Amino acid sequence: MGNVKANSPRLWAFLIATYWVSFVTYYLSWKAYKHVLGLRAAALKSPDVKVEQFAILVRDIPAVPEGKTRKEQVDSYFKGIYPDTFYRSMVVTDIKQVTKIWVELEGYKKKLARAEAIYEQSKTTASPEGKRPMNKTGFLGLVGKKVDSIEYYNEKINELIPKLEAEQKVTLREKQQASALVFFTSRVTAAAAGQSLHDQMVDSWTVIDAPEPRQIIWKNLLIKFYSREIRQYVVYILVALTIFFYMIPIGLISAVTTLKNLVKYLSFLKPIVEIVAVKTVLEAYLPQLALIIFLALLPKLLLFLSKAEGIPSESHAIRAASGKYFYFTILNVFIGVTVGGTLFSTFKTIEDKPKSIVSVLAKSLPSNATFFLTFVALKFFVGYGLELSRIVPLIIFHLKRKYLCKTETEVKEAWAPGDFGYVSRVPGDLLIITIVLCYSVIAPIILPFGVLYFGLGWLILRNQALKVYVPAYESNGRSWPHIHVRLIAALILYQVTMLGYFGVKEFKYTPFVIVLLILSLIFIFVCQKKFYRAFQTIPLEVASHELKESPNMEQIFRAYIPPSLSCEKDEDLFEDALSQVSRSASSV
Repeated sequence: MGNVKANSPRLWAFLIATYWVSFVTYYLSWKAYKHVLGLRAAALKSPDVKVEQFAILVRDIPAVPEGKTRKEQVDSYFKGIYPDTFYRSMVVTDIKQVTKIWVELEGYKKKLARAEAIYEQSKTTASPEGKRPMNKTGFLGLVGKKVDSIEYYNEKINELIPKLEAEQKVTLREKQQASALVFFTSRVTAAAAGQSLHDQMVDSWTVIDAPEPRQIIWKNLLIKFYSREIRQYVVYILVALTIFFYMIPIGLISAVTTLKNLVKYLSFLKPIVEIVAVKTVLEAYLPQLALIIFLALLPKLLLFLSKAEGIPSESHAIRAASGKYFYFTILNVFIGVTVGGTLFSTFKTIEDKPKSIVSVLAKSLPSNATFFLTFVALKFFVGYGLELSRIVPLIIFHLKRKYLCKTETEVKEAWAPGDFGYVSRVPGDLLIITIVLCYSVIAPIILPFGVLYFGLGWLILRNQALKVYVPAYESNGRSWPHIHVRLIAALILYQVTMLGYFGVKEFKYTPFVIVLLILSLIFIFVCQKKFYRAFQTIPLEVASHELKESPNMEQIFRAYIPPSLSCEKDEDLFEDALSQVSRSASSV
């Protein structure tokens, strides 16, 4: 499109193409929304018992009335509303201290198993009686008194077990918080309770669907309503500042990591760069590779910030972090690289003629297609190659197995492939969609690369999902509405880009693109109204499907007991502690 002259009648073809791309996106995203909705309904209708479908999470419980315990308060409240299907409640406790002891105990158990395995192995390689392993008791086992490892770890375990049991009792009786898990014998009731308003005040008796036990962020259940609200706004401000200040290094990367500038600033690299093969590779991929490495450092920070908001589950936190990462990549990678590269390469022109900035940016927009084309190519050639071969995890696994792993548990932990890593994977795919959309009409040669990226992605990631990765949690498609919103945001960005570009080309029918912007806003509004509620909560029609067997409510209840509060010695510890909570603790 950069080769078409201003006000040329040929611009009609590009305007029609803009409409075509927009309407195809509307059609396919609508179809995808319905498809994912069907998958979610099928998963939730499953006849298998899923413990989270029989529970709700209650936060912001009011102060305990005089003469009652926290548990009695929760039980009487929900039994009064759901007298036929209420089963029991579990009051959430502050498990920070007990978890600290439990983690230490589990650590010593692993060390003991490792020491015993080393001792057994020594019997086959040394003398028949073997050589007992030794370790130092100081910092990281590097300093301090040298002791017999097996005896030392056994002593530590014997010390920690009674300490853990005592802390468990203290936690259950004295550290109850204003949150609880409430269980029902019917998943229809649980679904109805999860989407109902239980109190006239929004900051009291806040109820949501219970997350899976494995993905609950227990420490966040202790955070009060207004604290969560304040934390959310603080995190939004921090993320906005992060996006703003990352614009500077992203712009520098786009300007500095060109071969010419690299040789200019790092003259000692000149002999290496002069090699033809090296020069060819660096010219094609150096800026893109630098950008990919730079962005890899960000997801963990965003996930930490999302959890700091007070979000109750891992899937919700990952969903929130994924959204932050998407807007970061769009504002910094797409807009930042485009604007940054243009401003650095044409700084003198803009300095001489400030009013020419719009025309300069518009003229250089097609030339940036080369950068993003190679960016997409690098993502699917190198990215999917590494994904399919998994050569890096394979090497790490064999190194760990040879030099670090002594027990079967350690081998399994070293082998564990983890999950998909949605925090960065989903925004990464949405970034490619944004790039391909925005350049689909300006530089259509990018389209085959986009097709290759998602075509190979469908084949490779489908295989990885079925045969490699192990999900850390299941949210039954809960992320899709958020992905869809960002997909349409990418489409709107594309339409805004085309509106500006047609304007620079002095095409008198440019206002026709405004119609597409209005249609996109209407489209996302309709989709949100029609579909979103079924993802936000569980439809009662879906929850009403029969189970193949009656749920074991005691197992469902015990599935939510945190590992640090479970006790091998006394299975009824939790029940005993709940029944013996002193009346004096009712003021918590």
